[in-house]
Amino acid sequence: MSETKRRPVDLVMVLWGLLMAVALGLFLQHEFQLRQALLFFTGLGLGFALLQGMFGFTGGWRKFIRERDSVGLRGQLLLVMLSAALFFPLVGGAIEGVQVSGAMGQVGISLLVGAFLFGIGMQLGGGCGSGTLFTVGQGQVDMLITLAFFIIGTTLGSAHLGWWLSLPNMGSVSLIEQWGWAPALLLSLAALVMLYVVVRREEYRSSGAVHSLQNTERQGSLLEQLVYGPWPLWWAVIALATLGLATLLLAGYPWSITFGFGLWGSKIWAALGGDPAGWAYWASGYPAKALESSVLADATSVMNFGIMLGALLAAALAGKYAPAGRISRMRLVSAVAGGLLLGYGARLAFGCNIGALLGGIASGSLHGWLWMVMAFIGGIAGVKIRIWMKLDKPL
Repeated sequence: MSETKRRPVDLVMVLWGLLMAVALGLFLQHEFQLRQALLFFTGLGLGFALLQGMFGFTGGWRKFIRERDSVGLRGQLLLVMLSAALFFPLVGGAIEGVQVSGAMGQVGISLLVGAFLFGIGMQLGGGCGSGTLFTVGQGQVDMLITLAFFIIGTTLGSAHLGWWLSLPNMGSVSLIEQWGWAPALLLSLAALVMLYVVVRREEYRSSGAVHSLQNTERQGSLLEQLVYGPWPLWWAVIALATLGLATLLLAGYPWSITFGFGLWGSKIWAALGGDPAGWAYWASGYPAKALESSVLADATSVMNFGIMLGALLAAALAGKYAPAGRISRMRLVSAVAGGLLLGYGARLAFGCNIGALLGGIASGSLHGWLWMVMAFIGGIAGVKIRIWMKLDKPL
C-alpha cells in the first residue's frame, strides 16, 4: 500500500485537549466515583475512534441511497454483528456474576414516527447522534447549530412523550426472553449477514466493483497511523465494539447518547423558570434522579463530553481541527430543522442510531430492528429533501 504525507499536528489543541481530559477525569474520580472517570475516558476513546475512522451513519446511508456505495453501511452492519455477539450472552444472563440490562424500547406508533423523523433529521442536520458529537469535537460550526437544536428537539420530545405513549403500542419485546439468548443471537446474526450480502451485491450490481473496508492509504508506520489516522473502517469497527462492551460492563447498560441531550435541555429549561419535573418523562425513576443531580453524575452525559473531547484530540493529531468559516443560509436552515427532527425523533423512538439501532439490536430488542427500517425510510426522504433544498445535486 502506498504512503501519503500526513497533515501537521495542531500541537496547541492537542495539549489543550490532554489537559482538559486529565483535569476532568481527576475531577470526576474525586467528586463522584472512579466509574464516572472510566466512563468519561471510554467516551474519549469512542470519540477518537469515530473521528479517526470517520465512522458516521448519516454519510454511509446517504452514499448508499445516492450512489449504492455500501462501504459505510457494511461497516455499520459489522459493528452491530460484533456488538450483538458480545452483548447477547451478557444480557441473557449466561455469565454468572455479570448483571446488565439491554436497551429496550416500546414498539408502537411513537417508535415508528420518531425513527422516521430521525432519519429525515440525519440527512438535513448532517449527522446522527454520534456523528453530531464527533463533528462538533472536530470544530465544525454548522454541526454546533445542529447539536443546539438537537438538544431543543429532545427536550420538546420529553415534554410530549407521555401523549405519544398513550397511542397504541405493544410494549417492549425482547427476542432473548422470547427464544433464549443463543437462538436469538443466531437469528439476529443471520438477518444481519443477509443484509450485508444484499447491500454488497447491490453495490456490485450498480458499479461493477465493491469498495474495501481497508479504505485508507498507509500514512507512516502502523503506530503512526494509529495515533495520527486515518484509520481503515474495520479498525473503527473493532474499537467501537470493544469500547461499547466496556460501556455495558461499566454502566450496566449499552452506550447511549440522546438521554444526555434531553437532560441538558430540561435542566436549562428549569433554570429559565420551567418545570420539566412535571412532565411524565422526568417524574420518576432514573430520569427524575438525573434531573435533580449534576449532569456529571449522569453516565451518558460524561460519555458525551468524552466523545467530543476525544474527537478534538483525534482531529488535532490528524491536522483536521479547523472550524468552518461561512455557513450558507440554506445550510443554516437545514441544521436547525435537522437538529429539531433528530432530537424530537430520538425521544419518541427511545434513542438514536446508537441507543436504539446499535444498542437495541445488540440487546435483542425488536424496537432496534423497527427503528432501523423506519429511520432508513426517513433517510431516503431526507436525501430527496436535501436535493429539493439544493444542498445536493440531483440523483
